[in-house]
Amino acid sequence: MPRLPDLPPRLRRLVAPAISSIWEWTCRTGATGSGDRLSERFGAFGSGSCIAFPPGTVFGERWIHIGAGTMVGPYVTLSAGMVPGQAMLTDPVLRIGDRCRIGRGSHLVAHFSVDIGDDVHTGPYVYITDQNHGYEDPSTPIGLQWPHDDGVHIGSGTWLGTGAIILPGACIGDQVVVAAGSVVLGEVPDRCVVAGVPARIVRRYTQDDGWVRTTVPAQREHGPNLDNRGEVGAQPAQVAPLGPTLDHHNAV
Repeated sequence: MPRLPDLPPRLRRLVAPAISSIWEWTCRTGATGSGDRLSERFGAFGSGSCIAFPPGTVFGERWIHIGAGTMVGPYVTLSAGMVPGQAMLTDPVLRIGDRCRIGRGSHLVAHFSVDIGDDVHTGPYVYITDQNHGYEDPSTPIGLQWPHDDGVHIGSGTWLGTGAIILPGACIGDQVVVAAGSVVLGEVPDRCVVAGVPARIVRRYTQDDGWVRTTVPAQREHGPNLDNRGEVGAQPAQVAPLGPTLDHHNAV
C-alpha cells in the first residue's frame, strides 16, 4: 500500500482537531446505555449503565446481566458461550453487579458461570474466564481436547489490578485487592491482598490486629498447597502485625 503524503503543517493544524472532535463525538454517540436498542439484547441492563465505544467482542447478550450504574470500558470483550446464538445451561452465564467498573481491553469470557458482585473495579486488560482446555491426553493437541468449566465468583468491593488473570474455579471474597499481573486460581478469603503467580495472600485484615502481613498462598479447592518456595505440603508462614492501615504504595 503506498504511503500517503503528509499534510502541510497549516492544513494539519486545521484537520487534526476536527478528526479528534469527530472521534470524541463517535465515542459518545456509539456508547451503549440503558434504553438503547443494543442494550435490549442483554438479559438485563441496569439503569445508568454504559458500554463504552468502541466495544470489544460481544456476543451471547441474552445470557449476560449487567447491573445498575456499571461502566464497561472500551475494547472490553463480554461473551457467553463458544459462539453467538449458543443455548446455555445457566442464566445468567455472566453477571456483573451494580456500580462496577471494567477496565479498557479486559476480557470476561463465560461459559457456565462468572459472577461479579457489586462495586467491583478492574484495571485495564484483566482476563476472567470459567473455562480451560483439558490435558488428559498428552498425544492430542491441547486446543483440541474437551474443555472443562468451573464457575468463578468475585466478591463485592474487590479491586483487580492491571493485567490480573482470574482462572476457572476462582472464588474471591469481598473487599479483596488482587495485585497487577497476578494469577488467581483458588479460593481467596474476604479482606485481603493477594499477589503473584500463583496469587498468594500477602496481607490480611483481622479484627484483633488490623492489617497483618502473611505468606499464606491462596488455596486451591482441589489440590495441594504451596509455600513461598513452591514446595508441596509446607506449612504456611506465621503472620506479623503491620498496623491498622493499608496504603496503596506498599500493598500492591
